[in-house]
Amino acid sequence: MILGCVSPLTHPIFENHMSDTSLKRQLKVLTIPVFIEMALVMMLGAVDTVMLSRYSDNSVAAVGLDNQLISLVFLVYQFFSMGAAILCAQYIGAGLRKRLVQVVGMALTVNLALGLAVSVLLFFFAEELLLLMGLRPELMGDGLVYLQITGALSFFQALSLTFSASLRSADKVIYPMVVTGIVNIVNILGNYALIFGHWGFPQLGVEGAAISTATCRAVAMVLLAAIHFKVHIPRFPLHYFRPMPWQELKNLFYIGIPAMSENISYCLSQVVITYFINQISNEALAARTYCHNMIMFVYLFCLSITQGGDILVGHLVGQRRHQAAYILGNYFFRWSMIITITGSIVLALTGRGILTAFTDNEEIIKMGIWVLFVDIFLEVGRTANIFAGSTLRATGDTVYPFVVGVIFQWSVAVGVSYVIGIPLGFGLVGMWVGFALDENIRGVILVRRWRSGKWRTKGFVK
Repeated sequence: MILGCVSPLTHPIFENHMSDTSLKRQLKVLTIPVFIEMALVMMLGAVDTVMLSRYSDNSVAAVGLDNQLISLVFLVYQFFSMGAAILCAQYIGAGLRKRLVQVVGMALTVNLALGLAVSVLLFFFAEELLLLMGLRPELMGDGLVYLQITGALSFFQALSLTFSASLRSADKVIYPMVVTGIVNIVNILGNYALIFGHWGFPQLGVEGAAISTATCRAVAMVLLAAIHFKVHIPRFPLHYFRPMPWQELKNLFYIGIPAMSENISYCLSQVVITYFINQISNEALAARTYCHNMIMFVYLFCLSITQGGDILVGHLVGQRRHQAAYILGNYFFRWSMIITITGSIVLALTGRGILTAFTDNEEIIKMGIWVLFVDIFLEVGRTANIFAGSTLRATGDTVYPFVVGVIFQWSVAVGVSYVIGIPLGFGLVGMWVGFALDENIRGVILVRRWRSGKWRTKGFVK
């Protein structure tokens, strides 16, 4: 039954929101499944890197550059899913069930159309895009086949992101976690069979990794859709969309455009940076890919506790309990910083051992070790950035993080890192110093915005 509104006081989510202690307990309940899910999502990409490293370092470099572009595409898909998640959390807090259904329905429809259009573009213009990114000729074969296969089926990810965001906003975080776990197992088996030619399958190398990854994204979408209709929104009544709920579409744009634009700006800046790294050497590009896959697991806790916390912050803002939202935000920010910096230090100290498991190229290993030590400083800023940027968006304050992001991503992350890395000759390590400066400057500015309390007037439930 989806008609009518659910009182926020009788919803099980809000029965746990009556004190700071119960909020912290609920945060833990949300964070653990999100943590596991995000670890598994990162594993999906890391598995390709690890398995391809047994195939060749060049294949790792090509796929690493491809994934820069794929990440940009996924950020475009998050345009409506991010907006839908924020609106859903606030509407659940206010008990506005009909508006919740309208938002999810519109997000799914638009993301499907967007996903199909982008998938066609990636398939037919893959070579032109890779040439634009400066992929070296000796890497083009692997890069082209991987991008065409994963890009052509990327529309599955557009729908998966929306289903997953809707489930999370309703406190149903366990389901995306389970689906991601299943998909990881399928991907490992698929990679093993198709990259190396086991169990009677042909040895396809990079093409095999692409087929396995694309298939897994399709499986994930089907499973998430089935679960979403079973446990959250069983149907989307047509009369909910007659007349068209233009205000909800407007709200989606208001949240989605700044959020998407900031993330696209970040990802484009990374594409440009990867182009610069590609000009240094194949070893620098491979070292960047290996380090990136290792570092992702360092800030994993920050991402997961922030996502879990932002669900609760959205609920509280929907209830207009701004002080409780502020206290909760500061609580998970503090723990994010402690755990992320500890993990970064441990990774730097154990980096050589991990890198030697990927490659025996001593030049790649030396660059990677220096990058991991510089990254300790970078993670301080990244943690502040992830927390403040994401939590401000959860409250409805979306424009400010976008403006700050665009300014410093291009002036510092791109401009300063280029100067240090190439004209001054410090290479990949010097560029990492530029990345660290960018993250820390943005982190300081956004945390100050959070502490100012100006976000308290930005909610969508009036």
